[in-house]
Parts: sequence; structure tokens; C-alpha cells
Amino acid sequence: MATTAPARPAAEVHENRSSASLAAAVGRRIGVSVLTLVISTVVLVAAWYALLALFQVDSFVGKRPQDVYDYLVTVPKAAENRAAIQAALLITLTDSVTGFVTGVVAAVAVAAAFTVFRPLEFVFMPLAMLLRSVPLVAMAPLIGILFGRGLGGQAAIGGVVVFFPVLVNAATGLRSASPQAVDVVRVNGGTKWTTLRKVAIPSALPNLFAALRISVPGAVIGAMLYEWLFSGTGMGAEIFRANSQVQYNLVWSIVVVVTFTSILLYTLVSIVETLVLATWGPAAGSGRRG
Repeated sequence: MATTAPARPAAEVHENRSSASLAAAVGRRIGVSVLTLVISTVVLVAAWYALLALFQVDSFVGKRPQDVYDYLVTVPKAAENRAAIQAALLITLTDSVTGFVTGVVAAVAVAAAFTVFRPLEFVFMPLAMLLRSVPLVAMAPLIGILFGRGLGGQAAIGGVVVFFPVLVNAATGLRSASPQAVDVVRVNGGTKWTTLRKVAIPSALPNLFAALRISVPGAVIGAMLYEWLFSGTGMGAEIFRANSQVQYNLVWSIVVVVTFTSILLYTLVSIVETLVLATWGPAAGSGRRG
């Protein structure tokens, strides 16, 4: 007599479906990111050639993609050129991460305080927006005087670039929490901090990640500005030295490497966003993953 296999528990079936949905969402995001990267590269290279030809830029100053490729790959000193750029890039990435983490942590903490203590937002948000309107180049010397040329200045300059967009988006996201869900937590004895952790933060994740994607290139720019003005190391200092020494192959190579690195970091944040939102975001468990 034939026997039938025991039915799997509903929880196991749901977990398998959730894992499959998460894998599919991540696969789609990676595929879209890779396709976008390829298309963007083609468009940028075509625009690069077209603009140099349109404005008739002298080949001594305006280097073509082939010139950059030769500088990094085919010339006799290509390995030395790559090593120098890689060393500078590592410093810039370290500076970028320091500023990025500092800005994100500070912005999320302030946005959470605004949500729990609403009067703080009415008092300090206009001040934050006023400071945001001041160009970073104008603020950087003051930041250097206040925080020094070491880790403090590095974190402050990079953090300022990241702080404001993350603050605005995080505060907006935290305010977007469902009133019904907030009422449920409060009826069951939850505090403002419980509401923040269980309702407001998951609701704010899409806004927060949108700000993180925008802020990644800004963190790189902030790091390069710090290096140019204060540290004398990294890509920021190297591009300034190369330009002053008329090393245009190096200038264009640094621009290409920094641009490509920023795009890769943006893509990485997008993939992390997909993983986090599918697991902990407001649509988690509802079948609406993306």
C-alpha cells in the first residue's frame, strides 16, 4: 500500500517562500544594477568622446578613454600608476567611510530625538536647513579649526555632507509611521521609544536608504575635500598635485576611478537596501518585496 509523505508545517512552507522571494528580489536588484552600470558606462564614454570633440579640447589637456586605459594598463609604468592610485583610493575610502558613518549615526540619532520630542524639530530643523545652505567649501576651514586635521576633522567634514540629507529623509520617514500601528503599541503599554523601535523605524527604512544612496557619492566628495585642504593624502590631494604638475593622464585617471568607485558603492547600498527592506521593512511578511 502506497504511503503519502507527511505534509510540511505551514511555517516551514512560509519560510521557504520567504527565502525564495528574498533571493528573487536580490537577484532582480543585482541584475538591474549591473544593467544600469553597463548602460551608464556606455553613455558616459560616448558623452566623453562627444564633448571633447564638440568643444575641440586639445588632446594634451582632454584625455580620451583610450588614454586613461593606456595609462593604467598598457604603458611601461602602468603597474606603478595603478599602485599609486590604489594606495590613494584606499585612503579616500577610509576617509569616506569615517565621514559616512559619522553623518548617518548623527542624523539618525537627531531624527529619532525629533520624533520622540516633537518640539525639538520645530526649534532645530530650520537651523539645520539654514546651515545646509552654507557651501561646504566655506565651512571646511572653520571645521578644520574646530576639529583639527586628524580624525575629528575627517569625520566632521565628511559627516556634514551626509548629515543633512539623511536627517531630512529619516525625519520624514519616522513621521510616516501608521497612526493605527502607533495606537496599537501605545494601547498595549508601549512607550515612545517602543513605538519608535517597532513602528517608526521600519516605516522609515525606505526613506533612510534613499538618503544613504544619495549620500554615498557625497561622502566621497567630502573625503576628497578634507584631503585637499588638510591631510595632503588620498585622491583629493593627488588630483590637486597632478593638476598643478600638468599630469593630465593622472587627473583623468583619478576622475574615472573615483566615479566608478562611487557608482559601485551606490550599487552596493542598493543591494543592502533590498535585503534589509525585504526582511525588516514595512512590507516584510506581506509578500510585497522589491
